[in-house]
Amino acid sequence: MNALSQPRLTRIAVIGTLVAALGLAGCGRKGGLDLPPGAVVEGDPAVQPAAVPALGPDGRPPMPPPPPPPRRTTPIDFLID
Repeated sequence: MNALSQPRLTRIAVIGTLVAALGLAGCGRKGGLDLPPGAVVEGDPAVQPAAVPALGPDGRPPMPPPPPPPRRTTPIDFLID
């Protein structure tokens, strides 16, 4: 190796490390914070099932909810699962 290649390799390694760190910094779950284990929130509507009316305002049964969108996956999903 000559004297010019050592600083160039160091610079490439530092840039590669920064790109990897910034790329992984955006990974994570979307949403609020999780409750601690054993915590109970009283009166939370998410805990109690909502009552579904038998008939809609037009006299017909209500439409079922739409299916959830397909889950997108990335090669590094194992880090957050």
